Amino acid sequence: MATQKKHKIENEEVALGFLEDAESWQLQSAQFPSKVGGRPAWLSLRDLPGLPVLECEICRLPMAFLLQVYAPIPGMDRCFHRTLFVFCCKTASCYSHNDSRCMKVFRSQLARKNDFYPYDPPPEEPPSGPDPDPCVVPATEAGSGQKLCRVCGCPGSKACSRCHNVSYCSKHHQTIDWKHRHKKECCSQEPCSVTPPPFLFPEAELVTEPEEEEDEGGKKEERMEKKEEDDNVQKSVDEPSLAECKGLAETDLEDMAHHETEESKVFQRFKQRIAPEPHQVLRYCRGGSPLWLSSEHIPSGDDIPQCTCGSKRVFEFQVMPQLLNSLAVDSGPDSGIDWGTLAIYSCSDSCNHGNAYCPEAMWKQDVSADQNRTQNHREK
Repeated sequence: MATQKKHKIENEEVALGFLEDAESWQLQSAQFPSKVGGRPAWLSLRDLPGLPVLECEICRLPMAFLLQVYAPIPGMDRCFHRTLFVFCCKTASCYSHNDSRCMKVFRSQLARKNDFYPYDPPPEEPPSGPDPDPCVVPATEAGSGQKLCRVCGCPGSKACSRCHNVSYCSKHHQTIDWKHRHKKECCSQEPCSVTPPPFLFPEAELVTEPEEEEDEGGKKEERMEKKEEDDNVQKSVDEPSLAECKGLAETDLEDMAHHETEESKVFQRFKQRIAPEPHQVLRYCRGGSPLWLSSEHIPSGDDIPQCTCGSKRVFEFQVMPQLLNSLAVDSGPDSGIDWGTLAIYSCSDSCNHGNAYCPEAMWKQDVSADQNRTQNHREK
């Protein structure tokens, strides 16, 4: 793997992820991309996860590909190529507060010498010949080209019963594609415009840059601003209204004041940390700690399950709320898809599962009720 590629992530620092436009060939499996939206660029080309593994645990419908992060581990031969894949449900009603059952994460990894890719890094220019079929796994000596669902890019075991030319993962996706384009083209010679299925999120490359440390002047200014904000918060807490105090014991008021102050500190710290790079959509730091936006619903050690191999899982990266701005989920059927931050935890040993995709853990933290009330008050 070429070390100069922008999306290669080092483990010693916090790397910030940003979205950039890219040519379609740059987002194919052979280029080992990090990306958001579109269809998955599978790493291992065998034993792909499909249904029912990729069903939402709430509505039981197929989930959509959200993003993938290429994150090899230096010095670990079995992780020379390594990618984590995140999937999410497209049913807005499945997104409830601090509930991650509508999302799933999988890890795939390969040694440098493997069944699917050349030993040397891929060329950095477009391949010659026609573009590969996105609905078929690239054919290699180890695989004959498994058919993929035209809608989502996951294994497609079902086919159109009329023309038998198009594959799907489920009846649900066959129905989506029939309305979108296949009704016009099935058993017909008439060409149909090739537009992405509405099920897919907009596609973009995910590139990373190291998070820059603030200079001493910036840190001093930040501390002064933080102190001023904390003083303002404390003042508002110390002077509750009569309506707020009515019927509450003194100990209850003290608990409320402490909670609101702590919550404000955490949220202000989150905003100040991301302020220098407000368009970041991902923060990567394997073995580090997430940047929480709330003091509520922070996992303890027992909340993150161990890997199937028995090893502890460690934090690897988090998906930021800014990504929602690029997913076109503000209106239409996808409106309501939401999160505060998504923290991804992976096996500390990055255990070997051959060509299989190993499930990993996610912790979904949403904006607290206190933050919502504060934001609504400011908008009035």
